[in-house]
Amino acid sequence: MDSAECSDISEIIGILELLATEAPPAEVSELLRRVRSRGADPATLVQWERAERLAQRVHTLFSHRQQREAELASLLDTARELSAPHGLDALLKTIARRTRTLLGLDMACVSLREDEAGGCLVRAADGHASALTVGLLVPRSIGLGDEAVTRSVPLWTSDYLSDDRLRRTDALDEAVRAEGLRAMIAAPLRCGDETSGVLYAGDRSIRHFTIGEVSFMSLLGDIAAVAIEKASLLERGRAEAAALRSGISRAKSQLARARELVRLHHGLVDHALAGRGLKGLVAELADVLCGAVQVKDPEQRTLRAAGDVPDTDAAEVLEASRAALARRLPVVLSTGTWMIPVMAGNEELGALLLHPHAPDHEPDEQLLLLAAQSVSVLLRVQSGEAAAASPFRDELFGDLLASPRPSRQVLQRAARLNVDLERPHVVVTIGPEADELGRVAGWAASYARRMGGLRSVQQGRVDLLLPAVDSSASAAKVFAEVSPLLTHPVTVGAAGPVNGPDLIRQTHAEARHCLDALISLGSTGAHASPEDLGFLGMLLSDNHDAAYFIAATIGPVLDYDAQRTTELTRTLHAYFTAGGSPTHAAEALHVHPNTVSRRLERITELLGADWLKPERALEVQVALRLHLTHSLLRRKRHHDPDQADRPELPAWSDEEESADMA
Repeated sequence: MDSAECSDISEIIGILELLATEAPPAEVSELLRRVRSRGADPATLVQWERAERLAQRVHTLFSHRQQREAELASLLDTARELSAPHGLDALLKTIARRTRTLLGLDMACVSLREDEAGGCLVRAADGHASALTVGLLVPRSIGLGDEAVTRSVPLWTSDYLSDDRLRRTDALDEAVRAEGLRAMIAAPLRCGDETSGVLYAGDRSIRHFTIGEVSFMSLLGDIAAVAIEKASLLERGRAEAAALRSGISRAKSQLARARELVRLHHGLVDHALAGRGLKGLVAELADVLCGAVQVKDPEQRTLRAAGDVPDTDAAEVLEASRAALARRLPVVLSTGTWMIPVMAGNEELGALLLHPHAPDHEPDEQLLLLAAQSVSVLLRVQSGEAAAASPFRDELFGDLLASPRPSRQVLQRAARLNVDLERPHVVVTIGPEADELGRVAGWAASYARRMGGLRSVQQGRVDLLLPAVDSSASAAKVFAEVSPLLTHPVTVGAAGPVNGPDLIRQTHAEARHCLDALISLGSTGAHASPEDLGFLGMLLSDNHDAAYFIAATIGPVLDYDAQRTTELTRTLHAYFTAGGSPTHAAEALHVHPNTVSRRLERITELLGADWLKPERALEVQVALRLHLTHSLLRRKRHHDPDQADRPELPAWSDEEESADMA
């Protein structure tokens, strides 16, 4: 082997050494220059030039490998950073920053899908120069990102605003123009089969993205999607854990409150059962409820009080009481006072009033109900003796109705039960719907005890015997109290007053007739007494008690004539016969018109100022006719029993008037 060949081998080994040490390409070119300087033949130069090209290619491969390794290292660092625990917003900012720096671009942003908004909302950006990017809504089927999501691959454009292939909107173009972006690339954020959004990157100059950059962008999108899914799951888990902690805290508070309510309830009920009296219980309730407390009976009379409760309009109190009874819940008055019904089943025992010391304090509703319940326990304990006597009272009323003349034993039983039958009493009868008879009967038992009366339940009706002097007012009061407790209209009839036990049975029948009359007239859901119905009540009732109707209508005039031997009744009849003319009546009576006027004034004093009103005047005329007919029949039976069917003319009336009356 000559020296030239040895030199060539040495130089080839030198090239291999340069490649092995990854020497710069200039050193390989220096070897080629030395070969040329020695004057090598053309064939040898061709071989050396080829060796130089191969060396350059190997060096390029080395460079690509190093770049790839650097990219993979950066990607690994990015994945490691994104896998650290982040809040979603912080994670999105990190993704945008990493994308911009890794690709060496001017800007990057992340948009997430918003189904309700109908597109993707830009949640984070890095390198942006305007305030238009973050918060920008990219509608569906618009822009580069939608195309990337549809095709499931990254897409890019070298000049976004000049690319006619893309569907754009004015708002999107304005944001891109404000950022000064030209080249853009978008990668879908995919996690499994779901796409959560789009990762964007852009440059402010025209640029063509390489296959490596597109592939790198795709990897970034996949890593970011996994990180976003993880962060979303963590946030949802934290939110659910916070909700569970909050729920547990509320449950603990409610449990503690329930235990406190149970403790207070036990204490209040023990107080009521210990027989310490209403005064002590009301004082304890004032401390527990932090306010002034009053306990009232169903008649709104104060039983006990602790502190000063402001006075309230009676009408408002009555309306609030009815609302509280109907709902069985506390109601608040205009003065800030709370009213709570005190009930025992369906029986009304009264009301508990609370006026808080602090004006803006709203008491616990459950505690108010427990307080009212403790009051009801005490009231029932105190009324135990009366409650024990209730069956005997019902039986007493039944015996009074069973016999026209009650026996001495019945009267003795009434005295033992503190029922004074010599006092004026009225009978009130209630006609409820069949399915509400039990509720009305329970209420009536309590009402009868409170009023010092008696109760009876017969034939689907509830009857009350109450000490009172006005049957119409008693019917109205019973109707007003029982109606709020029922779901169907109730009808109430009444009669009386009556003194003594002998007339109770008859008065009870009149009250029942009055109730039947209301139902016959289609006045279900109303209340009335015979005085309210007038002669209609007499006509619609079964016994047609004309004597009672005459006495109730013109009795004062008849009594006045009987006591003073006057002719007011005759004048009254002549006045109506004359069509309401005092002059014509005077002619018929053969007296001066002034005499008729004075008699009419006296009649007004006896019957009241409204006796000439159409409805009252009709009743007066009917009573006059009934009285005249009864007088004729009695007089005829006394003189000639065989001619009782042909009434005799009265001495003070002419033949025409008597014929009309007959």
